[in-house]
Amino acid sequence: MELLALPAFADNYVWMLIQGTQALVVDPGDASPVLQALAQRGLTLGGILVTHHHGDHVDGLDALRPHLQGPIWGPEDRCLTGQVQPVHDGDTLQFADLPVTVIGVPGHTSTHLAFAVAAEPPLLFCGDTLFSAGCGRLFEGTAVQMHASLQRLLSLPAGTLVCCAHEYTLANLRFALAADPDNTALQTHLRWVESTRADGLPSLPTTLALECQINPFLRCDQPALVASAMAHGAASDRPVDVFAALRAWKNDFR
Repeated sequence: MELLALPAFADNYVWMLIQGTQALVVDPGDASPVLQALAQRGLTLGGILVTHHHGDHVDGLDALRPHLQGPIWGPEDRCLTGQVQPVHDGDTLQFADLPVTVIGVPGHTSTHLAFAVAAEPPLLFCGDTLFSAGCGRLFEGTAVQMHASLQRLLSLPAGTLVCCAHEYTLANLRFALAADPDNTALQTHLRWVESTRADGLPSLPTTLALECQINPFLRCDQPALVASAMAHGAASDRPVDVFAALRAWKNDFR
């Protein structure tokens, strides 16, 4: 098995999972890097996963269809009608010899999905729900929904490789340090990401184990983050209210 992060646009990644001569592609907003990788490696496009309907995740679908020898799986969403084969929370899909579990994670959009691949190590394709040191904006869903979605993802194995759809890590870490300034794991990881990005390399994938140390949106029960959230208008110290205040603060953070 091989995992590739194909850069697209300013900060997107189109993820490609290779098993033998078959490639599974996730959120191809741009077909060009996918077609280039398929041609260079002599691969067959065996399937596509779509996490949600935003254009930077789906606009490459039409150009990829002539090359596709498998399904396009995605959420049941009126914006995607006729473009994807709808799948739902709890469904199990099959790519090559790898089972793929569908996880409903509303918040960024109301029908957002994540896909957990039972590989070694396990993989999570989470679209714009979970980022390294961050999470997606709430365009269609609520803070309650997003908080619950993130908690669901935390039930996956700690060693899961988290394949986020955007290279937002540096900006997210700077916010996380503002909210949790004494977190030494954050400070260490920021230095690593700064060096890695300076070398032109991706900061992803991350792991759930690391995110449990550095991601403020997964640690809404921690005293430092509760205090920061309360100072920024949290309705209470309940984790969901802490999450809502942190997400609202992040929206305007510069």
